[in-house]
Amino acid sequence: MKAKELAQKLGLNISVEGAPENKISTVYCCDLLSIVMGKAPAGCAWVTVMGNMNSVAVASLAEIGAIVLADGVKPDDNAVKRAEENGINIFLSDKPVFDAALEIHKAIS
Repeated sequence: MKAKELAQKLGLNISVEGAPENKISTVYCCDLLSIVMGKAPAGCAWVTVMGNMNSVAVASLAEIGAIVLADGVKPDDNAVKRAEENGINIFLSDKPVFDAALEIHKAIS
């Protein structure tokens, strides 16, 4: 499923539409950036509460399809700017991390 389609299907708010055509093939949850860099699969929707520019850098390095900020977290201004510059999708959910991830998993399965 394409990133923009996923956001629309689940009613996620789009903070940054960096690459709406990115294919989302799985979901990944983690808030420790070093683990995400080494273990997040390319093309995943990464559900986290880390809304800073370091998260955007990790998403770019790991070729993550979209960052989904859960629990009502909003990205800071630097993260938005960096995501726009690097073509990284940032979607927003008010749901807890587990619930957001489960919803994504069901949508793409």
